Amino acid sequence: MHIHILGICGTFMGSLAQLARAQGHRVTGSDENVYPPMSDQLAAAGIEVTSGYDPAQLRPAPDLVVIGNAMSRGNPAVEYVLDTGLPYVSGPQWLAEFVLQGRWVVAVSGTHGKTTTASMAAWILDHCGLAPGFLIGGVPDNFGVSARLGEAPFFVVEADEYDTAFFDKRSKFVHYRPRTLVMNNLEYDHADIFPDLAAIETQFHHLMRTVPAQGRVILPTGETALERVLERGCWSEVQRFGDGSAVTVQLEKDDASVFHVTLVEDSGHSVTATVNWSLTGLHNMRNGVAALLAARHCGVTLADGAAALSAFAGVKRRMELVGEVSGVRVYDDFAHHPTAIALTLDGLRKQVGGDRIIAVIEPRSNTMRLGTHQDRLADCISAADEVIWYQPPGMDWSLDAVVSASQVPSRTADDIEALVASLVASLVESTAPGASTGSAPIHIVMMSNGGFGGIHRKLVTALATAKEY
Repeated sequence: MHIHILGICGTFMGSLAQLARAQGHRVTGSDENVYPPMSDQLAAAGIEVTSGYDPAQLRPAPDLVVIGNAMSRGNPAVEYVLDTGLPYVSGPQWLAEFVLQGRWVVAVSGTHGKTTTASMAAWILDHCGLAPGFLIGGVPDNFGVSARLGEAPFFVVEADEYDTAFFDKRSKFVHYRPRTLVMNNLEYDHADIFPDLAAIETQFHHLMRTVPAQGRVILPTGETALERVLERGCWSEVQRFGDGSAVTVQLEKDDASVFHVTLVEDSGHSVTATVNWSLTGLHNMRNGVAALLAARHCGVTLADGAAALSAFAGVKRRMELVGEVSGVRVYDDFAHHPTAIALTLDGLRKQVGGDRIIAVIEPRSNTMRLGTHQDRLADCISAADEVIWYQPPGMDWSLDAVVSASQVPSRTADDIEALVASLVASLVESTAPGASTGSAPIHIVMMSNGGFGGIHRKLVTALATAKEY
């Protein structure tokens, strides 16, 4: 079968393309933004990618067109598909029908931590010899790829609540029909498509309706919005973890780099396992416990799961160390919601103690650009020593009010090159011999859900060049 994918360079659609290719299909696609790393992954998989949406790419006609959710009416290729009657489906529908059918689906949902938790769950299953398939909105370092078919029966999928396609406004995750469902948390997000939190809760209620009676729903205690979702109807076993539940966690180190998970089984017997890993932060600990419980539902013991999790290497763009120059460490992180920003910085603070932390943040998501969370931004950075807010082009509200309300020294910038230059000048001065800041490492966290103009590498390169003189 020849499958053509419109919007192929997005993380989800690019991963889907690689699954289709692994099934033996001829796969082509197009996008208006064709650049690495996804373009490199697609080329390595033997997938031909066209830049732009000229209808000529659909001649001769493919057997099926898969349309990404970034496509809308008025797009030349979309209009050609509709006018000529070419068969088409959404990405989630194709995944459900051609990959997930007949498999034990482990779906990871929630506002925060989906990519990391799904990566952890896939790694635990793989480490324990179950060779799962997966499709994840990021690249787990243990695998080096964002998707693979794997071997039956298990398939781990990051279950996103964003809408499916221009012709299907349901959330993507209602297509997946999981047997094991993780719900990490639930806050208001995606203000471009949801009017309020209640609307998102309705989509999660729809997801709950797809979990079989013999399935399992896993969630932390204390998540009010998720509890409201459960109250609307739940037909499956529910397993909570955290205070007051049968699954509790004890920290051995404050930064959550070592913790113990205790499970009280129905028999009253208690089992404890220890995770000792390279990750930090209470948010990652909660992600890890959810992944352990998801894997346990698939037959993995708590002890084996903890041993696997201790070998988890992380996910690209989740506090990924991009480079280090003369004690200055530069990280790339995907955080783009006030809660995620706060949790990430708090985890780093607990890890590094009194070291200096500088956060450079681009409020790039649709929700951020709409200003939905602007009143929370000044408070979410309290764990940093200094913050630079990047004002992206086209955002119709000013970050100056956030800076004014901040208790942390803050400033704005609207030019990436100038931002890098000013940072380098400041860092060279503060790391010079005899500087008052001393020799402790400096941690710079770049936060954005986009490429941020390649600022991470630009800073590392410019800093290394400056240190040569």
